[in-house]
Amino acid sequence: MTIPLPPPFDCLRRCFSRAERGTPARPRFGFGNSLLASGKCLLLGALLGFGSPAGQAQWATQVVELKAGWTAVYLQVDASYATLDELIGGDPANPIQEIWLWQPAPGTHQFIDSPQLPTGSSSQWASWNRSLGGSSELHRLQANAGYLVRIDDAVATYQWNLKGHPAPPAYDWRTSGLNFLGFPTPTVDPPSFESFLSREPALLQNAEIYRYVGGALGAGNPQRLYALRTTPVVRGQAFWLRAGDLYNRYYGPFEIELQSSDGAHFNTAMGQYRFRLRNLVASEIQVTFTLLASEAAPTGQANIAGTPPLLLRGDLDLTTLTYAYAGLNAQARSMTLAPRGQAGSDIEVVLGLNRTALSGNPGDLFAGILRLTDSLGLAQVDVPVSAVAASRAGLWIGDASVNQVRHYLRTYARDGEGAPLSNPDGSYQVAQEDTTLGEVLRPFPLRLILHHDEASGDVVLLQRVYYGLGAQGAGTILATQEQALDPAQLGGARRISASHLPWSEANVPWPCTGVFAEGGDLAATIAVNENDHATNPFLHTYHPDHDNLDARFEQVLPRGEESFSITREIQLSFAPPADDFVSLTLSGEALQGDYAETIRFGGQGSETRTFETRGRFLLNRVSELGTLVHH
Repeated sequence: MTIPLPPPFDCLRRCFSRAERGTPARPRFGFGNSLLASGKCLLLGALLGFGSPAGQAQWATQVVELKAGWTAVYLQVDASYATLDELIGGDPANPIQEIWLWQPAPGTHQFIDSPQLPTGSSSQWASWNRSLGGSSELHRLQANAGYLVRIDDAVATYQWNLKGHPAPPAYDWRTSGLNFLGFPTPTVDPPSFESFLSREPALLQNAEIYRYVGGALGAGNPQRLYALRTTPVVRGQAFWLRAGDLYNRYYGPFEIELQSSDGAHFNTAMGQYRFRLRNLVASEIQVTFTLLASEAAPTGQANIAGTPPLLLRGDLDLTTLTYAYAGLNAQARSMTLAPRGQAGSDIEVVLGLNRTALSGNPGDLFAGILRLTDSLGLAQVDVPVSAVAASRAGLWIGDASVNQVRHYLRTYARDGEGAPLSNPDGSYQVAQEDTTLGEVLRPFPLRLILHHDEASGDVVLLQRVYYGLGAQGAGTILATQEQALDPAQLGGARRISASHLPWSEANVPWPCTGVFAEGGDLAATIAVNENDHATNPFLHTYHPDHDNLDARFEQVLPRGEESFSITREIQLSFAPPADDFVSLTLSGEALQGDYAETIRFGGQGSETRTFETRGRFLLNRVSELGTLVHH
């Protein structure tokens, strides 16, 4: 089916209606091979107001063991939702006295010969001090950064439970000197430095590592680390590290390149999310995906309704041209990456959101954490995922493809000589009547334009709609009249019309009844008067035999003499999405099902003739504007 939409809607229609094309990729999934996907049309979705971003929504607690004096910390959560005064300063039981953030200027090549001590004279440090409070230079904690934290000397150890948004790894390696960083190792049973770095022999041979051991800073703290075989790479600890002029990109056996750096946020409209997964070691590894629930949100933050139902795309069925999938909510899934540099070591992973399983009310926030671990037990990467339950509000455009018409074929009774038999009233006797549905030679397209009102929940069928900037600075609007648009901006506005529906100057929409959702039915009735010269096809205003006037062009003729009334009863029966990856992930923005129309022609008196058509329809949401302007 083709919908000849004007730009910018045509791009979006192509994005939603075409089948994904691809060529077999190389990874081996536990449930089949993945495939590379085709284009996105993401920018257009943003221009049309597709859903505000959910932002950082997931919550996890990073546990950091602090020793008396100074401890080096590397944060894998972002706690910038609250100030340090709120997180720490307001808690008298928290013994943290100072926090220093290492922040070398981006792009600098300053050589750092030895681990630096926190000092207010260095522009590469920013600090928070409990005694200074809000006047401190450092106010919030960010992820993927190294910190020096000092607790009261009277406290031997302190378990710092820091709740924040989990953040995917992000590193900036400098060959000009020491780097202050941590590694995304498993929380439980972390590997030793020797085990961790042995997968990158050049780094192991050249690595110069310093760590803080607690107590006061000075000679021996930080100290050079030599016991690589027995020292664990504890998640959340920061180390000073350099490797001469070796440029390093190894922070674990695999790396991910995300579509967006802050995680997989599906918001209200997006259905698919892609990222690349690469093997960085010389051996084959298996990467396991586990979807975890978010912790409860802190006070004052958005509540989380549940974990988003995620799908992992599988291989393509060459018979049906549909993708398989595996759910991530029920169990962990794994894929195998070939050794570095070989085919299958660098792949694209496609996540999908099954919106049909996203229970809740419009606006509800769903969040979780997609954890990636490897078969070597060396890395743990947490990718935040979120989605917002969307309403059906907005403008929906599509078409119906009429491919069946009900027969109206009669066979008349005849006598032995072949003459037709008559009834007492003089009409011919009907021997048989065929009213079955028959296939048409070529499907006939009918455009559908529907609007779902956000406030009332009402759905209307439209003959035309206008999209553009409203008058008097009203912003982008949907309207039934061109007068509602800014006359100076009409060049960028769009009118979308359905030529098969009757035109009227007032452009009053037809109300729909029923349920506008998968599994529901929606119905609308369109009536055309026998004397409607604008839209009734039986009328030819300037033809004396079809103008619905008497021979003197003075009296309007009754219905059925020269023109007939028309009543069209349209019903859309929404089908649940097909059980394949693309159908499930597009269900929030695309609806399809069976199209049925009954057309009744009214003649003289109570005479009517009925025709029925059948077909299929497809609707795509092209705007989330939930208000339709009627003036």
